[in-house]
Amino acid sequence: MTQALYRRYRPETFADVIGQEHVTAPLQQALRTGRVNHAYLFSGPRGCGKTTSARILARCLNCDQGPTDNPCGTCESCVALARGGAGMVDVVEIDAASHGGVDDARELRERASYGPAQSRYKIYIIDEAHMVTTQGFNALLKIVEEPPEHVKFVFATTEPEKVIGTIRSRTHHYPFRLVPPAQLHTYLESLCQSEGVAVEPGVLSFVVRAGGGSVRDSLSVLDQLIAGSGPEGLTYEGAAALLGFTDAELLDATVTAIGHGDAAEAFAQVDKVIETGLDPRRFVEDLLERLRDLIICAAVPDGVEAVLRGVPTDQIERMRVQAGAFGPGGLSRAADIVNAGLSDMTGATAPRLQLELIIARLLLPGAAGPQGYAARLDRLERRLDLAAAHPSPTGGGASGPAPSRPAQPGPMPPGSTAPAPSPSAPQSAPTQPPPTQSVAAPSATPAAEPSAAPSAAQSPAQPEAGPTHAPPVHAAPAAPTPTPPAPAEPVQPTQSSQPTAGGLDQAAIIRAWPDVVDWLARNKRVTWAFVSENAQPLSFDGSRLVLAITTEGLTETFRRGAHHAFVQEAFMEVLGIDIRVEGVAAGDAPDAGRSGGPV
Repeated sequence: MTQALYRRYRPETFADVIGQEHVTAPLQQALRTGRVNHAYLFSGPRGCGKTTSARILARCLNCDQGPTDNPCGTCESCVALARGGAGMVDVVEIDAASHGGVDDARELRERASYGPAQSRYKIYIIDEAHMVTTQGFNALLKIVEEPPEHVKFVFATTEPEKVIGTIRSRTHHYPFRLVPPAQLHTYLESLCQSEGVAVEPGVLSFVVRAGGGSVRDSLSVLDQLIAGSGPEGLTYEGAAALLGFTDAELLDATVTAIGHGDAAEAFAQVDKVIETGLDPRRFVEDLLERLRDLIICAAVPDGVEAVLRGVPTDQIERMRVQAGAFGPGGLSRAADIVNAGLSDMTGATAPRLQLELIIARLLLPGAAGPQGYAARLDRLERRLDLAAAHPSPTGGGASGPAPSRPAQPGPMPPGSTAPAPSPSAPQSAPTQPPPTQSVAAPSATPAAEPSAAPSAAQSPAQPEAGPTHAPPVHAAPAAPTPTPPAPAEPVQPTQSSQPTAGGLDQAAIIRAWPDVVDWLARNKRVTWAFVSENAQPLSFDGSRLVLAITTEGLTETFRRGAHHAFVQEAFMEVLGIDIRVEGVAAGDAPDAGRSGGPV
């Protein structure tokens, strides 16, 4: 019969205790300076070293060379209190879960009055101290408050708030904590090396997660895996199956399907979860943890390995690709949805239904609901960046609103369109002074302009009413005032009719093409290989994008396959526009180019 790992590797000195430096360092200092208290209260989660630290403290106090912060390990007391030792009569461990009544407390009080048999101190370690009844604590109160010189008490509990205040106030309270995952992972690695057990990447991450930060629980899980392992050691598939965690391939397929909006594939993975007997709630927990990892990949692209310790390199590369398919806003939204769904699954009678509803919410468009604003904002920012970088020969973004006002009276006098081009040049000069007027009277000038425009359209005599507000400026050009809108009219409608897909025209599409190809490289490798070498944007009419493809045979391949759908998906993800993508052979390119319209 082999001994359990948590017993074989139980620490024997404070230096061996991992993850509790905030407790062991003050205790060692107190031992070095001789300021040891008569009673201690060790609290914290199970399996984090409370009772073990109490035994080490007893070894330090009763060592022949002590009290010392580092027991010798060779004297009678150290050997008896070591792992596998017979124990000592002067160090008494009491399980308060079964000895917490008032009679047990009275018996302890009577025995404590006698001196130690063979050691320096008589030490009482009371485990599960929160199980002591109020009457039992009251019976212990006097001796804990004023113990004999040879008596020390150590209370260990997972619920310190249940220890009555009169006892707690007479002890030095040291709170133990769960061991950080990185530190526990390193400790388990060294232990496996000591045991001579081969471990595949990712297995110890499962053990750390199953242990939940408790060293004893983690060692118990590892012991179970080692006991059931073969000559190949601890395998990833065996650990995932035994511990009930979701396989990484299943998570990869699910996350990729959600990132690409592939509902059929996403629900196929849900069916696989149920068919393989996985707990839907555990799957959702694993999915939430994967989304957390993707958020870290998106936030810290260069330092992921330092944060996600123990994750294989190839898995990190896959997660980088998955994070790029979502975007920061999409990842945050997906994590919120999964987290809310996980809370709803508590006590659910139909977990599969809850899981399918979570997947359905994740597949909704990114702008659905208030949680989708961040994902929508990511796309809008890409489009705004393109618009800001576009010099837009279609109408000069800054001067666009100015000609829109005279464009209203332009259509009214159709007869004036013929002589319009000749006064258009001098008209540009008179249109400058009104801003000088607006400096002096900003409230009057805006009102004068709209009123002058309709009056000019009705009769030629009306325009003189406008110049009465500014006689020095408008007296001379009063007659040609109605005519300048005519040249602006044919330019304005043709320009506004081009960018109908979110305000983007062909130049913006061409400028965004490298980003679209980059998205395909990260998410659709086959389409990327096809498009990057053989296709280029040819024309865009606002709803239809035509790609020029090198040969007729490749054009047929593009039309019959799913490449055009993937390119359309890429434009939706990068720019947030839904357009139709078609391909033509390079020989037909000139015709297609003429159909695309001017840029």
